[in-house]
Amino acid sequence: METNKKQNEPGAAHVPPQHTGSEMNAVEMIQLASEAEAIHFFKTVKERLLDVNRWTGIAGGAMSNFFLTDAEGNLIQRKATSGDHIRIDIPGPGSQTGGGYDWVTIEEIKAQVLDDAEVLSMTARPSANPLTGSDQTAHFLTEEATSTFQVKRIGCTIYAEEHGRNEVPNTDTENTLDNIRNTFVGWGAKVGFSYPQWKALVKGLLNHDNPYQSA
Repeated sequence: METNKKQNEPGAAHVPPQHTGSEMNAVEMIQLASEAEAIHFFKTVKERLLDVNRWTGIAGGAMSNFFLTDAEGNLIQRKATSGDHIRIDIPGPGSQTGGGYDWVTIEEIKAQVLDDAEVLSMTARPSANPLTGSDQTAHFLTEEATSTFQVKRIGCTIYAEEHGRNEVPNTDTENTLDNIRNTFVGWGAKVGFSYPQWKALVKGLLNHDNPYQSA
């Protein structure tokens, strides 16, 4: 399914508009036998989306490592809420500004319930390293970029999606090595190297045979 999303689709308004740089859309769907079964399984899908610490396992290990932290950067073991950070350990050299990691803040978590549909969306944006007090963006993309992780049920069908918007490499930091590193990592994301990991994640979110149990 191509996700050039129409604004009247459930959850479409949760995705920020695209106005600069590149964009990315990774989408998976599963159709269940009945609406009752879909409603039941969607509860598990929503729990998986908010359980950031288990994303790598949910995706089958085919991606970076993700760690949920509070607003101050302390590692936490719970479901994600607005204002939390995600500490990302991507393959290859880490960001010096980020203490070896890339950082995003969970800007917004939105839920929408309609007559025959329900949506849960989580939008994250590149942020500073909360452990340093610096206001420098500690991510290979600029703070204009967003990633919106969305799961939705429409009737008997459940979707899991990742929508990257306004992806521009962060090459104007105060750290020359970070600028070089961000150029290469950002270029890799732009040509699609990050697509397989998001595709693995959204597919894992919908794995009906996964014995995953929510914490």
